[in-house]
Amino acid sequence: MSTIKNHVQLIGNVGIAPTVTNLESGKKVARFSLATNEYYKNSKEEKQTDTNWHTVVAWGKVAEIIEKYVTKGKEVGIVGKLKTRTFTTDDGNQRYVTEVEANEILLLGNK
Repeated sequence: MSTIKNHVQLIGNVGIAPTVTNLESGKKVARFSLATNEYYKNSKEEKQTDTNWHTVVAWGKVAEIIEKYVTKGKEVGIVGKLKTRTFTTDDGNQRYVTEVEANEILLLGNK
């Protein structure tokens, strides 16, 4: 059971082109948004879509794959974990951000 703690699997479409940053250490970090859709019927039996947006962050080799092959609109599968970080804005307010840290990426679709 311990291997499924903090485990995330998502399949969705890339919302914006990934940004890849080269760090001083030589390591790469990639960031992009991922849209996942859920479909259901409302009380009138009309098809509805619920879209959720996720911020995905990837490091090292996964970031390199994203840099080479992932573009806006591309369907991808992500395996990773949730990470929450905090930062302070210029006006002194503390903010919390939860992101999906991708350990694996699967390139899907034809886009």
